[in-house]
Amino acid sequence: MSTHDQNSIEETPSHELHDPPKPKRTPLPRFQLFIVFLIQFAEPVTATVIYPFINQFVRDTGITRGDERKTGYYAGVIESAFFFAEALTVFQWGRMSDKFGRRPVLLLGPLGLSIFMLTFGLSNNFWSLVVSRCMQGVFNGNIGVSKSVMGEITDSTNIADAFALMPLNWSFGSTIGPILGGLLSQPAKTWPDLFGKILFFHQYPYFLPCAIAGLIAGVSGLIASIGLKETLPSAASQEKKRRAAAASSATPSATTGLLSGHDDPGYAAVEVNVPEPNTEAPPPLRKLLVRPVLMTLLVHAFLAFTDMSVQVLQPLVYSTSISLGGLGFDPYHIGSIMGIWGVVNAVFQLTFLGRVIRRFGARNVQKFAMLSYAIVLTLYPFLSFFAQRAGKADGFVYAIIVVQLTCAMSNSAAYGMLDHCVQRQDTDGYTAAIQILILEAAPNRASLGATNGMAQAVGSVMRSIAPSIASSLFSVSLQHQLAGGNMVFLVLLGVALTGLRISFLLPAPKSTS
Repeated sequence: MSTHDQNSIEETPSHELHDPPKPKRTPLPRFQLFIVFLIQFAEPVTATVIYPFINQFVRDTGITRGDERKTGYYAGVIESAFFFAEALTVFQWGRMSDKFGRRPVLLLGPLGLSIFMLTFGLSNNFWSLVVSRCMQGVFNGNIGVSKSVMGEITDSTNIADAFALMPLNWSFGSTIGPILGGLLSQPAKTWPDLFGKILFFHQYPYFLPCAIAGLIAGVSGLIASIGLKETLPSAASQEKKRRAAAASSATPSATTGLLSGHDDPGYAAVEVNVPEPNTEAPPPLRKLLVRPVLMTLLVHAFLAFTDMSVQVLQPLVYSTSISLGGLGFDPYHIGSIMGIWGVVNAVFQLTFLGRVIRRFGARNVQKFAMLSYAIVLTLYPFLSFFAQRAGKADGFVYAIIVVQLTCAMSNSAAYGMLDHCVQRQDTDGYTAAIQILILEAAPNRASLGATNGMAQAVGSVMRSIAPSIASSLFSVSLQHQLAGGNMVFLVLLGVALTGLRISFLLPAPKSTS
């Protein structure tokens, strides 16, 4: 050995000689992820497109009999129906995907969503709205299956990167939804030169935004039917064997690639990270209720309830008359405000969220986000006070709206923490996802769909009861002038502070050395 080589070894730090090399990150299967995100994108769009106009839609059906204060009762039922139906079906969708495969289950969702978004826009009475909204929730219940697909097309080196993109997908969808609902509702009134002479849009003033949202869902399903590959290990293995058997029965030739030992490229990109099919049967539900998952779901439950309550109250307060404690905005202005905020929020997440998390830590960001909900709720009575004092939405009102929406940007960070940030770090300081923890906590791969379905169900249950509770409290507070009409904000403030306290239960990051 040369003197130069000996000196090189002596000068090399001992930890560099003995520490194992860091695993190389597998490139993300971008096209398959794009399809999965496209399917997921339909959920926030169809869930939020109705927010700018649903309160006015309810009044137009005549169910309130002219009493604007009752709007909250009925609007809350419609908004809850979506997530209630989703909560009832999401676990079964997961089970079905464990048995029949991910691809056929995922393809059913966009088809159903597109159909029942159309029926929602064509409804002319309250109960038809409820039925259509329920069916949208049923077909949206398979959204948890897409997370199983993400877990099966990635590995330990790139799964965090894949799940880190999910908040942007939701933010973008929840931005597009209100924009569509606000700008395209009542088109004959908003765009008289273009739609004013068409009788159909006078009879069905809310059909256009619903149709566009349904079209988005339908297009996502069409693209998925063409490009989405099966990822369930057992189903993918059977398909591979079938293709191999078909190839082996063919006459050998120079163009028969499979006979020379090459795999069929059609499924290679998906199967590269998929292990051999698990022969274990899906375990019973009690085997899924492990402590890390339960603790995570508890925090998620409070977050989902508080967040959904705030989302429902925003358009309800905006659309209520100033004399009753609201701001008197029409659907166009509501959609514009929600849309502008959605764009700013998406830019914030894309540009600053990662830096904020790295600078202050996931737990601190989570706690601050929950505190922000409390601030948002506290400011609603001030909105009412300044609007009534000026008789309109003046500069003070818009200043408070800006403060509220600024705080709401950190609320999105809370979902980022819960959907992808389990509070532990690997050797790169990379924060892993709570969703990843749920995937890892599954007893076996046969239970992957059921585990994700359970996680999705918890959020759906909270989102299903929050709109009815929040909007009903709003109506009760106005009708009986409880705490000057502000009782709803005081109750939900208590819930938000309780959620803040429970967020301290999230595990602290493991120290790295």
